[in-house]
Amino acid sequence: MSNFEAAIQRDFGLIADLIAIHAQQGPERPALADATQTLSYGALDALMDRIAASLQRDGLAPGDAIAICAASSVDYAAVFLGALRAGVAVAPLAPGSTQASLARMIEDAGARILFVDQAAAEVIGPAAPDAIPRLALDGSAAGGDFEAWLAPAGVRPAAVELQRSSPFNIIYSSGTTGEPKGIVQGHGMRWAHVQRGARYEYRPETVTLLSTPLYSNTTLVVFFPTLAFGGCVLLMPKFDAAAYLKLAESRRVTHTMLVPVQYQRLMARPDFGAHDLTSFQYKFSTSAPFNAALKADVLQRWPGGLIEFYGMTEGGGTCILEAHLHPDKLHTVGQPAEGSDIRLIDEEGREVARGEAGEVVGHSAGMMVGYHRQPAKTREAEWFDPSGKRFIRTGDVGRFDDDGFLTLFDRKKDMIISGGFNIYPSDLETVVRAHPSVADVAVVGVPSEQWGETPVAFVVRRAGDDTAAETILQWTNEQLGKTQRLARLQFIDELPRSAIGKVLKRELRELVAR
Repeated sequence: MSNFEAAIQRDFGLIADLIAIHAQQGPERPALADATQTLSYGALDALMDRIAASLQRDGLAPGDAIAICAASSVDYAAVFLGALRAGVAVAPLAPGSTQASLARMIEDAGARILFVDQAAAEVIGPAAPDAIPRLALDGSAAGGDFEAWLAPAGVRPAAVELQRSSPFNIIYSSGTTGEPKGIVQGHGMRWAHVQRGARYEYRPETVTLLSTPLYSNTTLVVFFPTLAFGGCVLLMPKFDAAAYLKLAESRRVTHTMLVPVQYQRLMARPDFGAHDLTSFQYKFSTSAPFNAALKADVLQRWPGGLIEFYGMTEGGGTCILEAHLHPDKLHTVGQPAEGSDIRLIDEEGREVARGEAGEVVGHSAGMMVGYHRQPAKTREAEWFDPSGKRFIRTGDVGRFDDDGFLTLFDRKKDMIISGGFNIYPSDLETVVRAHPSVADVAVVGVPSEQWGETPVAFVVRRAGDDTAAETILQWTNEQLGKTQRLARLQFIDELPRSAIGKVLKRELRELVAR
């Protein structure tokens, strides 16, 4: 048994250690590539050592955190991995967030160093606390010189002791107002994702193309297994359908992760069939509802298996639909993954009878430690069965069929998923409500061919106000991050409400559909 085989079969291990093994066994094999550079496993391992040693030199220890806010690149990935080697947690932040939101996230994470590129720095502005040093990953004047910050070549960091619950990364829910909600994922959760990778034929010959950002858990569930098994990750800083197909063909890509709206754009291209995609072994999708007809089209015209993951960044249980093996179940999100305990509960927290619908809750080895510094929010996300077993609540409503496949009906929390990104209506409603012309507001997600879903606001104006809808819409979108902006703002005389005062958002969605 090789060193790698022995390591990957352990009950718990570290991804950084697996990369070191690949660096010993195949130092010249490519590990990371973007449009400007390629890094071999030997070079990546050495750079991770220098980054880890630099962090330790600057006084960071296991449990401390750094933040990264930049477009995906080889250096971004290397910083993420190097921090993990030092036991330092990483908070990858979305550059499309607002300045105020980024400031709150950086502060909440307790980030000791902020890694940025020029574009992200312009958004952040002076939002980050002045005491936090900034380092520029792109050689710009956005921060200190990254190369100069690095410890000398050949340096080795001090070894660290990490546990399953040791913070691996802190991924923040999208938000514009209120306190940010950081999801702390432990090393044990990521290790569980890596071990699951053996089923999908990750190996040293794997070439994975990723066009979703590194701050998204969607990307990371494929990024880390690829490297853990010695494959090569190709990073696109921004998705472009034509460029994606060209790169996939020329680099003989074997694996990829795409959100449903990206599949839609790719399949809609007239030249899709002109590209040789026979190298593909597995294509993955998650983060948003995946239309059954679109799945069928992908299966028919794109070689290789199609895998849909259903779960949450918070973890808990995962359902997996191996669509190529179950073409009659494309309307579902699959069956519980091995090691996942998925149950359905009613409003009172009791398990529902077989065949009935209920809120989806899940337990597995891949579960968040909790929401960063928010124990009350963590408790709200948990459900315990009578034996005391801990589950994570999804807020989604679904039902199992007789074969054990889960069909989702509605999202209890009314979260909007646009282009693969989570948007919380309450965040948007708070912003709209701050406009002096607005008396009441509700935001709902409606179908969008381009984005999958898009947010629409229904507004009740104050009595006697004649401000135009376009004026309020423009004002609102100036306050929001790029991924959160409203597609439309529509006036309504009164919001439909239930007897207990709850806004009936389903009725609002029906108004849009008319």
